[in-house]
Amino acid sequence: MDKLLYERKHYENGAHAVAGVDEVGRGPLAGPVVCCAVIMPLDDIVEGVDDSKKLTEKKRETLAEIIKQKAVAYCIAQIESEEIDQLNILNAVKKCMTNAVNGLNVKPDITLVDGVDTALPINAEYLIKGDSKSYSIGCASIVAKVYRDNLMKEYAKEYPEYSFEKHKGYGTKIHIEKIKEIGPCKLHRKTFIKNFWVEPEN
Repeated sequence: MDKLLYERKHYENGAHAVAGVDEVGRGPLAGPVVCCAVIMPLDDIVEGVDDSKKLTEKKRETLAEIIKQKAVAYCIAQIESEEIDQLNILNAVKKCMTNAVNGLNVKPDITLVDGVDTALPINAEYLIKGDSKSYSIGCASIVAKVYRDNLMKEYAKEYPEYSFEKHKGYGTKIHIEKIKEIGPCKLHRKTFIKNFWVEPEN
């Protein structure tokens, strides 16, 4: 598969800058949703870029540093748990992606977005499984994943009882059991845990 197909198409149609954007952290019970937008040069390709979930942690970390060094521009945005509860996760992802794209110091003519049409208020083309189809989206997914994973490892030092370093906030059996046992912390998304945890009345 030609992972530069979509980028080349837009450049051939007159675009000056094509960005890729992806999110990570849509499903966890705790921690922020993180989005990365990135504009990559097509004459200096980073080898090994793929859907971040298909890569080892070590490979992702190595690639993320190279991507950030080579990028024409990149921006990482995040929406915290409290705002996710207020907006709902879909609207939080939309806001996060939009913030990441708008935060680029080079304005893209078009943004390639992983997923179905989320009606972002930017000029966008939506690609299902885009992180496997588009080089730019793949780069964005790797940078976002590494950033969020490292963030959750830092949170694990602050809240060691939840073992965030192991599951990164996702709803593993041990994570759910800990929430039931000791209750949530400020990182938990209340709307995501309401099926098995009810806030006690004062």
